[in-house]
This record gives sequence, C-alpha cells and structure tokens, in this order.
Amino acid sequence: MPSAPPDRRNSFSRAPGSAVNMAATQSAKAKTASKSSNGSGNANANAKAKSQMHRRSRTGCFTCRLRRKKCDEGSPACTACRHLGLQCEYKRPMWWSNTEARRRHKEDIKNIIKRKKLAEKSSHAIQTSVGSPPGLSHSLPSSATFTDPLDRTRSTSVDSHFSTAFNFNSPPTGAEYGVYNAQLHPDFIFGAYSPYEIDVKTERQMFVNDVPTLRESHVSTFSTYHTPPPPGTVLPPGHFEGGWTEHIHQERRESLSEEALNLNFFDFAHGPHNTARHVRIELEENDQRLLDHFIQFVLPTIFPILESNQHGSVGSDLILPALQSNSVYLHCCLSIAAQHLKTHANVSSEEIDQDIMRHRYATIFSLCESLKRDENHQQILEATLGLIFFQCVVGRFDDGLLDIAWHQHFQAAINLVQKLDLPRLVSDPARQMAQTPFNMTLTGWIDILGATMQGTSPTFAHTYREKHLSQANHHLGLRELMGCEDRVMYLISEIACLESLKRDGMDDFTLCQHVSALGEQISLTEVNETGPRSPYNANGTLSPKQLSRNMTAAFRLAARIYLCSLVPGFSPSQPSPMGLIEKLISVLHYIPSGPEGFDRSLVWVYLIGGSITLPGNVFRSFFEDRVAQLGEQAMCGSFGRMVTVLREVWLQSDNLSQVGTPGSLASDAGQQLVHWRDVMQMKGWEYLLI
Repeated sequence: MPSAPPDRRNSFSRAPGSAVNMAATQSAKAKTASKSSNGSGNANANAKAKSQMHRRSRTGCFTCRLRRKKCDEGSPACTACRHLGLQCEYKRPMWWSNTEARRRHKEDIKNIIKRKKLAEKSSHAIQTSVGSPPGLSHSLPSSATFTDPLDRTRSTSVDSHFSTAFNFNSPPTGAEYGVYNAQLHPDFIFGAYSPYEIDVKTERQMFVNDVPTLRESHVSTFSTYHTPPPPGTVLPPGHFEGGWTEHIHQERRESLSEEALNLNFFDFAHGPHNTARHVRIELEENDQRLLDHFIQFVLPTIFPILESNQHGSVGSDLILPALQSNSVYLHCCLSIAAQHLKTHANVSSEEIDQDIMRHRYATIFSLCESLKRDENHQQILEATLGLIFFQCVVGRFDDGLLDIAWHQHFQAAINLVQKLDLPRLVSDPARQMAQTPFNMTLTGWIDILGATMQGTSPTFAHTYREKHLSQANHHLGLRELMGCEDRVMYLISEIACLESLKRDGMDDFTLCQHVSALGEQISLTEVNETGPRSPYNANGTLSPKQLSRNMTAAFRLAARIYLCSLVPGFSPSQPSPMGLIEKLISVLHYIPSGPEGFDRSLVWVYLIGGSITLPGNVFRSFFEDRVAQLGEQAMCGSFGRMVTVLREVWLQSDNLSQVGTPGSLASDAGQQLVHWRDVMQMKGWEYLLI
C-alpha cells in the first residue's frame, strides 16, 4: 500500500512574525469560543460523548479497526478495503503494536481516501504544479485551481504548516527534499529526481448540429513514486543485490507505461482521430429526441472497456461520424434509443413500440437493399454489427416485439467481412498493419463467444488459430475492446471447436487428449502473471492495465470451466470445478461492481461459472449481491438476459437434484446438472450473452 511522505511539520522553520500572528489569532478564537459556549456546554458535551461511543470489533480486519469502521469480514478482502484499494489484514500486523507506527499508518489511509475522493470529482481537473513537492500533487484545491490560470500565487494562511517556510512558486532545493529522501536509497530515485506523480486530464467535446451534447473526460496517471522501506530499515550504500531491487525497478517501468495512450490503435473507418468533431444531422422532432437520448444515455454504456483504455473516443471517432454518414446506422441507433427509453422512462408503451419497430424495419429494409446492390460494404458491415451488438446493451428479456435472431444478422456480417478480405489483412505475416480494423475486432468478439451460444465452431476459427501461433502479429485488439487478452480468446475459440467435434461424435480418448492439450495452452497464458490486484492507483484513478489483467484472469478461469465441462462424466460436485469456482469468486472481487463498474462486460464469465454451481454454493449469493448493486440496470441488455437464464438453470437443476431417483444417495442426486443451452432451447431464447 503506497505510503504518504513523512510528516513535514517539523522540517521547516517559521518566521517569528508568523508565529506571533498565529498565537494571537488562536488566542482570540479561543476567547470567542469560550464566551459563545457558556449556554450550551453541557448539551454539546453529551452529544459529543454519544457520537464518540464506539463498539470495537474483535473479528474484523485490522485496517477497519484502525479506522474505527464496521468490517463485513469479507474474504480475501473486506468490502471497505477492496473499495478503497487498501491492504486488508486479518492477521495481526507488525505496526499494530507500535503507537507511532499506527498513527503513521492511519495518516497514510486518510491520504489515500482523500485522493480517491478528489479523483471522483470528475467535474474539476486535477491540477499539478511543477514546483510542488510530490506529496502535494493531489492536495486539496488551492486558490490557483479555480482562478485565472496565469495566477500561480498562493497566499499564506495562519492554518498552514508551510506558510512562510516553503515557496510554492519556485522549484524546491535539494535540502527541502530531505524529508522525502531520508528513507530512499539512490537506486530508487529516477534520473536523480525525487519520485513524482503527474495526472494528465484529456477532454473531448462532441457537437450535434453545433450544439454541445457530450463531454468526455479521462485522467491518466504517470508515476515514479514507490512506497519507501519502513522506518528503521538500514539501507547499505551502493547497489542492492537480489531480486527485490529488480522487482521495484520493474514496477516503476510498468508504472511509467501504465496509461500510455494510443489514440490511433483502431481503424474506425472514419478518418484519423479528431478531438472535436462537428456532426450535423437533420431529423424530425420525435427522432431528434431519440437521438439526444442515445447520445446522452446509451452511448457511454456501449464500450466501457474501450473507453477506459482510451484508445480513441467511441463517440467522436466511431459512432457520431457513422450517424452522420450512414443512414442505416442512424436508424439502428434510433431503434436502440427507443428500446432504452422504454425501459428507463415513463413513456407510453404503444407510442414507443411504434418508434422501435419503425426504425428497426427501416434498418433491416435498408440493409437488404444495400446487400442486393452489393455496395458500401464497410458501411453495411458497420450497421449490421451495431444491430447485433447494441442489443446487448438495451432491452429486457421479456420484450415481445418482433425481431430477427442475432445469428441471422451475423451471417450477413460474415459475408461482408469476407468481401472486405479482413481476415487476410489481419493475419498476413508479411503485412503489419499500423491500425487494427475495428470492425474485424468486433466481429471476432461476437464470432468467438457467439459460437459458444450455439455449440458450433467460430466462422473465422482458422484466423484466430493463426494469430495465436504467430510470434510477431498476434494482436487483434480484443483486449483493448473488451478487456480479455487476445490469446485467451483464441483458446476459447479452440474450446468451442472441440465442443463442436464432440457433438459430431468424437471418441472419448481423442477428446480427453485435446482437453489436456488445451489445458496446457491455457496455463502458458499465465506465465509471469502476478495474480489479481486492486485496479485503482494510489490516487484513486482507474488503472486500465490492471483492470485488463483482472478481467483476463476471470475469462481464463471461465475458459477452464468450459473446457472441464467437455470431459466425459463431468460433474459440478467434483473438486476441480468447485476449486475453479472459488478462484473465480476471488478474482471477481477485484473487478469494480455497480452501475459504474464492469460486470456488464463479464456476462459470458458469469454464465459459464454460474451454470455449474450447486445449491448453497457461495457463488450464488455473491452473484445476487452483484446484481443488487447494479440496480435496475441488472435486468437490461445481455446482463439481464443472463440473469434470467441462470435463475432458470438453478431452478431446474435444484428441482432435479431434490427429486433424484429411487434408491439413489443424496450425493448422487446433487450431481444432476441442467445445461444452460438446453434451457435456452426449451424456452425459445435466442440470446447473445456476451
């Protein structure tokens, strides 16, 4: 856990005049307070005594006990520590028995909480000053934060510990840095400078018909700061020996490249990245209302992982240009906006249903006409993929409006991808593309996970296999798009191919050989992985790199569960799948939940993991807790459909387990399993749960 710099209040000298003024001011305040408190002293004392009453926890983590907060005793980390990115310690730590160490530890925690709260105020830019010491880069906003940017003068205050001893408007000298470097070995100072953190805030403004509609803001952290060794540690002169120094150097290098921006990673087929596109769209009043709703409420929820990675703006680089130049895409988005409006707003059902069907029909009719003319393949592919994927964001499972199944739309997308020759472009080793075609990346995501919905092989499985085996060009952009490493997704494609072969009659011996080989391939993707950690930096900002590692770990465990389910005689009560479920729960703890979290990007993971859980398994209570945190959004889009499928699977599996067979043991009955795909076929649900 990163520590704040040591206390500096004794390291600077104060001018005599300042000390006299401070004493006089405090004395005047004390006299005024004593006069005003004569009439209500007893009442205030009683209220204070009641507010200070606290029942100490004897079983909670030591971090919550130090903060005097209630601990829910979660494992491996309680909710409070996990939310704040603190180290949760149930075993008595060394600092607990030392009063001074406890005081410093508590101050560190307060600093982390303060930084996190400041980072959440997205309406204000996090200002950093070149001349300020490292520990003040996330201090409370000063007078220079909200005034004229040319005014960098900071006035003195009688309440400040640094009123006259430190000049905030000039670079500090080496002597002034002594309090920070007292515990730092020369190896830990980057380029002869003391450690620092810089927050860079980038903003994009979108316009529709010259009206500003959506303002996007991202904060990126570049840091060379590392927690110093604990006080009292003797650091020998010269370079350290052993792996600890190299480990910290590695962490520093990762920190410097943590938030590296590449705004031109994807080829969105709408020209280079532009920070302020002006989009002009002429619409009728009712359709304009739908477009405004789409931009304000639907657009921010479509690609949350891509937005957090900051590889271009989904709005200004992809969706808004397509709305202007692609009428089929526009009809698709208006239909999606009407579906979202129907779910979240009090609008007449009959009126909004007409809007949904009107634009849905216009989209499908225009697609068919364009396919007949065999032109504008890029635009038609873009609209077709939007028609498929945007449905994963909106709508309820019980929406009975007439629609075409996703896999029928995807057949048209496959034909367009082949006409554009995208598989060859991304897999040709002799042709290294500067930018990854976004439409091919989105097609690959739908193709791989969509194949698992139907128990078939992915259409472009051969392309993924070539990318997996490639040493120089294995990236397809799947991690940047949805958070899971590309090689793990390629192995999920291979497992889907194996399941297809099993359904076609592959013998058990050959099947088990392939299962073993794929299990080894999955293990190779874990090399050099350090395990899940909090996805938040010390200042409370999100770390896209660590979030991707955590999500990859979740998808990897789900892939192992999927692979195990193909083994003949598989039972969810066996130790192996039960152990995988426990590990999956542990990883999911490190992925942010709630409306601003990323659970809606883990639909496939929850489906595969939850479908094999038995009654009383802790995964079920954990899952229902995550659903409750999402609120009304939990029943919308693919996540809501997945929740419906899982609950139906659990209902049928539990009923089957309770009935059992005459003369069977309870343990045998508990091994009954209803496959989620069978439930969907029985109910007539043709969902794309990705």
